[in-house]
This record gives sequence, C-alpha cells and structure tokens, in this order.
Amino acid sequence: MPELPDLAILADALDAGLAGRPLSDASTPQSLVLRGTPAELDGLRGQQLLDLTRRGKFLTLRFERDRLVINAMLTGRLGLASPGARAFPQTAAVLSFGPRAREPELMTDRAAPPGAWTHGADWLPDAGQPVELRYRDATRMGKLYLLPRDVERAVAGWNEQGPDADDPGLSASEWHDRIRRHSGELKNVLRNQTFVAGIGNAYSDEILWAARLAPFRGRASLAPDEVAALYEATRSVMEWAIRELRTLVPPRLEVEQRSFLRVHGKGGQPCPRCGATLSEVRAGGFVTTWCRSCQR
Repeated sequence: MPELPDLAILADALDAGLAGRPLSDASTPQSLVLRGTPAELDGLRGQQLLDLTRRGKFLTLRFERDRLVINAMLTGRLGLASPGARAFPQTAAVLSFGPRAREPELMTDRAAPPGAWTHGADWLPDAGQPVELRYRDATRMGKLYLLPRDVERAVAGWNEQGPDADDPGLSASEWHDRIRRHSGELKNVLRNQTFVAGIGNAYSDEILWAARLAPFRGRASLAPDEVAALYEATRSVMEWAIRELRTLVPPRLEVEQRSFLRVHGKGGQPCPRCGATLSEVRAGGFVTTWCRSCQR
C-alpha cells in the first residue's frame, strides 16, 4: 500500500506537474470510489489547482474554491498521462487539466513552496500541454472525497490521525508520551495511524529492523532506550526512503517501488546486518519480515 515515503514523493511530483493548471474535466469510471455527488464533481471544472499536499496517507488537492482528498488505501495508484494515452488497467477516476496558467513557484496562495528536488525534472509534463491525473484501483477500496467549500463531509480516518511520522515537530519526548498510550505488538503500534500517521506494513518492518526490535514484541516490554531507538529509526528510515524514492519513482509515478528496501519482502535472504537468514510470515494478506538473530 502507499505509505508516507511513497506519498511524499507522489505529492511533490504531482504538485510540480499540476499546480497552476485549471481542471478541464473529471470522470469516475468506477463511481464507487467517489464520496460526493456528480454535481459537486462538475463544480471542480474551471477551478485552478493551487497545490497538492500530503497528510498521513492522504493526498489533498486544493483548488481555488473546493478540495479533493484522496485515500488510496491498499490498492490505489496515481499517475500522470497525456490525453489519449493508453488507459491504465482498472482506471477508477480521471482528472483532466489544461495548460498551466501560473507557475507554482510564483503562486502566493500556495500552502508551501514546491518540492525543490522536482525543479527542472525532464519527466514533468510540458506546461503548455494538457495532462491527466489518473487513479487506478483494482479493488476500489480507495476513496476520493469531494469537499466543496460549503459542504460538511467526513473523511474517514482524517480526524483520528496522530502527527506525521516525519513531522519535524514530533520530538523524542512527545514520541515517548504518545507510545505509552498504545499497547500490543510493536508492528501494530507503528501501523496505528492514531499513534503516528503514514507508516504501513512495509516501512514498519524497515523501522523495526533498523531499531533492532522484533515485530511481535509487546510495546509494554520496551525499555526507555529502546523507545528512543524506535524514534530514531523511524526518523532515519523515513528520510532514507524518501531520498531513495526520488531517484527510483519518476517518471512511473503509478508503480510502487519496494525492491530497494533492506528487509521487507526478502524472507529467506541474508540479513544485511548480521548475515542470518531473514524470517517471514504472511497473515491476513500482509507480509512481515525480520531477523530472529539481531532483532530482539
């Protein structure tokens, strides 16, 4: 599923490619993904996109008047395409944008400056040509929430989110305070979006390996130095993954990149740290990978 590092890259790339463009058309071939009315979707037409940002596992498209929030869930993927290009499999929604009217760097109504790493990238769509944002979802689990300015509509999971796992304001002391409120196995605690937002199945494995902590260990068993190690591992893994994905993802924004990860999905291979064989179990459709030798 898309997690914080994946969505951080996606938000920057889509923002760089789409901000400053007017929405010319919108369609939902798989209408089950839409939370809103056809009239509200029509109301987006003609509005210029001000910016596209990430919060937890959500992407928000902020238009001149209205907003659109996307939660891709397990199987949703987003990518850019030229109009008329071959359709993505299981296309659930298409947002068509016209040529860019304003450059994002010059827009004073943005929430933040565009991601610097995208500047001058050759994979960005030409500013003078139309482009489509396509959302595909094999299971239609993901949702697109239309939020017109004068309409109150709940976005499932939004208000329950803790701080982003990479939030600069999330201090070590706040991490200690927050984790004490949660019980259960460490992997499940990390994946709990009310603890911190953005971590899912793959990156919980990476964080626990970096912290040398076993995924099925109980949170209550952690010593203070282990809580600190988990905090540091979370910060370092998020930073490392985002840096790696900037070189791996574009231009195929819709393709999930996991092969570069150190342990997740690599059961049976040598542990990169100690050389022991990595263990792996599958439960409920989710893979957990860890090293029995150096994760305790």
